[in-house]
Amino acid sequence: MMRPMKLAGSELLFGKGALAYLKQVKAGKTAIVIGGSSMLKSGILKKVEDYLHESGSETFVISGVEADPHFSTVMRGAGEMKKNQPDLIVALGGGSVMDAAKTMWIYYEHEELSSLEELFPPHVFPKLHTKARFCCIPSTSGTASEVSRSVVITDDKTGLKRGLGNMEMMPDIAICDPEVTVSMPPRITAETGMDALTHALEALVSNRANYVSDILAERAVEDIFANLPQAYADGTNMAAREKMIDASMIAGLAFTNVSLGIVHSMAHTVGSFFHISHGLADAILLPYVMKFNTAEPYAKAVYERMTEKLGCTDIIQSVAELNRTLGIPSALKEVIQDREQYMKQLDRMAEVALADGCTKTNPIIPTVAQFKELLTEAYNG
Repeated sequence: MMRPMKLAGSELLFGKGALAYLKQVKAGKTAIVIGGSSMLKSGILKKVEDYLHESGSETFVISGVEADPHFSTVMRGAGEMKKNQPDLIVALGGGSVMDAAKTMWIYYEHEELSSLEELFPPHVFPKLHTKARFCCIPSTSGTASEVSRSVVITDDKTGLKRGLGNMEMMPDIAICDPEVTVSMPPRITAETGMDALTHALEALVSNRANYVSDILAERAVEDIFANLPQAYADGTNMAAREKMIDASMIAGLAFTNVSLGIVHSMAHTVGSFFHISHGLADAILLPYVMKFNTAEPYAKAVYERMTEKLGCTDIIQSVAELNRTLGIPSALKEVIQDREQYMKQLDRMAEVALADGCTKTNPIIPTVAQFKELLTEAYNG
């Protein structure tokens, strides 16, 4: 039986100038969560604050969210929210900022919670949207956390990334304005763009894929192939930036409803063990997993359909060529230098990837031995 779908929260804004919608958002006090200094330097943080002040809201900023945010960062931010009592939370940044802010929101609304484990079964996921509304403004075109039910948080004790999904975490408001993404450097443009492409391609072959998710994911694949190289080559190309943030968003609408696959299972795992960025891991692993998935007839048929839509010879080869255009390595050995340590962790990584929540919706559920083979192949190239 098909699962019910939810296509974003109550308000979804996109296109140049969408940021001005904040002038219409009513709140008494707003927490703005950011990462480092990029939103400050670009002037976007000031613009967000000015719009919110115009709407009548007080604002305060929670900064310092790191890449691959840790649970300790979440609890620090939740503590600041408990002290200041906002009725609106705005996540302004990339996937790490949005994931951290979503999770801060949980612990702000539920002061009785104090551990990461309390969000996982057999515990019942808590109800949200009671103390505060939640708004995401992405600064990258990749994670689509602004329209997803998912977060990835690093456990301070184990160092492992923990993925969690629940429709309660769907943001109330998503504002996708290409102006916010202009400050992305080429490397981040490339890696987050490949994350978005991975979302779309994995949603297409998910064993939960359906008519609506296919429409969204197919268009995302086409637009990313057409516009990512342009956004990478010239970050000021607003037409390409707008297409990319829109494509990332619709890929997110697809995958948050039908889930992902083992590119993400392995990327989460390799990222946990060797601390490489999520988008980079996705990009390197994607062609290897697509080749593996062709052993399942329906996945092979999907790739053939997309090959025809793109007008290329072979979509798997085209993904590899896109990586080269974007300066992304073809093998993990180019970003993880310590081969001995990688091979030493192979058994454990295969087990962790198998247990990842994204594995169960891959077209083929690999065994531990197959995960080891894939991780070895992706390392060696």
